[in-house]
Amino acid sequence: MSKNRPVNLNIISMKFPITAMTSILHRATGLLLFLFIPYVLWLLWYSLSSEQHFAVLSHYMSYFILRFVVWVFMSALFYHLVAGIRHLLMDCHIGDTLRGGRLGAWFVMVFTWAVIIFLGIYILIGFDNVIW
Repeated sequence: MSKNRPVNLNIISMKFPITAMTSILHRATGLLLFLFIPYVLWLLWYSLSSEQHFAVLSHYMSYFILRFVVWVFMSALFYHLVAGIRHLLMDCHIGDTLRGGRLGAWFVMVFTWAVIIFLGIYILIGFDNVIW
């Protein structure tokens, strides 16, 4: 038996490469979207069923917690979309080398986090309240 072999791995202290973090986040956002879909579909149905229901949901959008939930859903949706496009491009052998995979993963992370921050400003604070 080799003495260099780890006996007890501490998953939290492990350093994952950027490609692994991108893949793990893609799977996590997919799970989150799967759990959110019934609620989002119900909210869409409810808001389109009558003018009164739309007014009720418009009123509830003034609460921070509901705007936060919408922001989480939109962030997960956007990240999953961009990371999914990256995976589709890699299936077409575009960026499937080690260097291309790292560049694509960095692009996904930087681009989506920039858009997620913008979505946070727009949804949570309100676009009209931001001083530019």
